[in-house]
Amino acid sequence: MTQLRDLVGSACAELPAATLARWASIFFTLSVLTFLISLAASQALLVASALVYAVHLLRQRPAVHFPPVKLPLALFCLFSILSVFWAANRTVGWFAVRKLILFLILLGVVNLVISARHLEMLYRLLFLQSLLAGLVAIGQFVIQYRAVRALHPSRIYYYMTLTRIHGFMGHWMNFGGQQMLVFAALLAFLLLAPRVAPGFSPAQGEGNSALRHGGQVPGGATDRRGGRIWWVVLGTVAVSIVLNFTRGVWLGCFVATLYLVARWKPRWLWALPVFLGLGYLAAPSLIRERVNLALHPSADPALSIRFEMWRVALRMIHEHPWVGVGPNNIEQVYALYLPPGKSPEPGYHSHLHNNFLQFAAERGLPCLAAWVWLMAALVWHFWRIRRRITQGQWIVDAAIAAWLAMLAEGFFEFNFGTSPVLMVFLFVMSTPFVAERLGNSVAGDPA
Repeated sequence: MTQLRDLVGSACAELPAATLARWASIFFTLSVLTFLISLAASQALLVASALVYAVHLLRQRPAVHFPPVKLPLALFCLFSILSVFWAANRTVGWFAVRKLILFLILLGVVNLVISARHLEMLYRLLFLQSLLAGLVAIGQFVIQYRAVRALHPSRIYYYMTLTRIHGFMGHWMNFGGQQMLVFAALLAFLLLAPRVAPGFSPAQGEGNSALRHGGQVPGGATDRRGGRIWWVVLGTVAVSIVLNFTRGVWLGCFVATLYLVARWKPRWLWALPVFLGLGYLAAPSLIRERVNLALHPSADPALSIRFEMWRVALRMIHEHPWVGVGPNNIEQVYALYLPPGKSPEPGYHSHLHNNFLQFAAERGLPCLAAWVWLMAALVWHFWRIRRRITQGQWIVDAAIAAWLAMLAEGFFEFNFGTSPVLMVFLFVMSTPFVAERLGNSVAGDPA
């Protein structure tokens, strides 16, 4: 009983002191804990956290921290809302606007995560969720492959890519995008987080007291004894990403890896193309065929339909440069922007498989400009934070790597409009600001 009380007391010490803020932090932690497991549960817990914290703000009126991207984010939200009023179908447009509530994650992280231990715990829980989702997805692949090989032995590639593994998510793109972001963060943790020798823990003694008061920057040190376990987790996540067959996700992981290896040991960058070449030669035929088709777009319906979509997007932008055709209205008006007499290629037409073209065509060029500003402001602040802090830099590098991965995949997928992926992205993007605040506390500056 004494150990249990000590454990509970230690956990509570990492949370805000005020009762309502503490419950808001607990709900937010549970929301992060379900990011990769249940979209409905994670969003319900996020809303509960926001409501409880709002009551706390009304009662206690504490200072509220907000990442320094308020203006571009406000403009992005404003232009998104305005575009609905010019949409052909306003009802479906409001469904897209409702997703803006997910930006509460930015507030949740910077206000409800007040200690280094809490922040690192959230990351580790995210890594373990990714491991669980990856194991489930690998199991799905094995079951699907056996069924396809038995029923369609001559068309294995077609059926394996027609419906792909998805873990706990309802769609393979959601699963792949989430795994990509976690892969970037976990690789940053493994390559760049400082290590300590076995037998020493920075959370012992005076370090534990500092942590309780937010006095130690997250990622200050990691016990080497757990390093091998996390490499196994990374390997499992990587395998699930490969078997997901989503090439945009592969590209995002490669770009993130390039950045992190350059930060870790730049002289090893030459090994990446060698590793990829050997991996390609050793890969199963399904993987090699997936790669080969990317070099022949006309033979791959998934690529040829994207070229059609992007031409349609340019026509939409030309005719509706200021407010677009309306959120979630792409599919309803898609055929109107094809050449006369041409029918759409068979496939998914609800969005345009490109973040830049999607926002411009759906919500107008001003909204696109605000989104580009928001994304640029995030990475600019990350770069500034990385130069300022001396500990916890892996947190910032994880955010930059995830930002690069999101942007790279976003050239071929509307990943910013996918709630499960956006939630993980916003969480990772928020954490450098916590690292900066804790670093200021260490330096004696006001948090």
